[in-house]
Amino acid sequence: MIAVEHLSKEFRTKIFKKIEVVHDIGFTVQDGEVVGLLGPNGAGKTTIMRLLATVLRPTQGGGRVDGYDLRADAREVRRRIGILPETWGLYERFTPREHLRMFAQYYDMKKDAIEARIEELIKILDMGAFVDRECNRFSRGMSQKVALARTLIHNPQNLLLDEPTNGLDIMSARQVRRLIEQFRTEKKCMIISTHVLSEAERLCDRIVLIDNGRLVAQGTPKELCERAGKSNMEDAFIAILGREDVDVIL
Repeated sequence: MIAVEHLSKEFRTKIFKKIEVVHDIGFTVQDGEVVGLLGPNGAGKTTIMRLLATVLRPTQGGGRVDGYDLRADAREVRRRIGILPETWGLYERFTPREHLRMFAQYYDMKKDAIEARIEELIKILDMGAFVDRECNRFSRGMSQKVALARTLIHNPQNLLLDEPTNGLDIMSARQVRRLIEQFRTEKKCMIISTHVLSEAERLCDRIVLIDNGRLVAQGTPKELCERAGKSNMEDAFIAILGREDVDVIL
């Protein structure tokens, strides 16, 4: 379970001006639930994900992952989450297998368990054809699979997936969506950040709508449509935001 509690984050510019990019965000995600962070580019979705991953420290508020506090128990929080960043950061000279071994060691996995888990992920993600090739000439789909396998290496209960299908071809995107459905049946707790409205509506049990760092609305797609008095999510989204100049893919 992930609980976000009055989460806020501000940065200082070079001229010492404070910019608040996330303001007083709060929501919960239960095990077996997929919650989507939906909003335009620059809305604050990725910052929220980084705060939950303990990459950034909140200015105010905080949250808990399986009962562990983001501030006080950051190390334990990191053990319990897997994060798929929007930018993969793969080492070009490493093979996928070497990436997975390295990240498994970060989580203090035992050697026998590491090799067994790597073989399992190779099969799950259909990586056999390129698992021992260097990553320097990989397609987006191949790179995304490596990053996703890296996210899953320690079999975390809680998943933070930032734009998981961004830039993928149709087949690779379908495979990622199938995995998300599988994780739901396994009762994993998932947050998906996206600016693709149709994807959020298809994959997510609930949607948290973010704009300019603030929580605008949250609920099931049906509840958001009812709140806006609209028959579909596209019209509901525009109505709730109160403007149409947003770069969300409908």
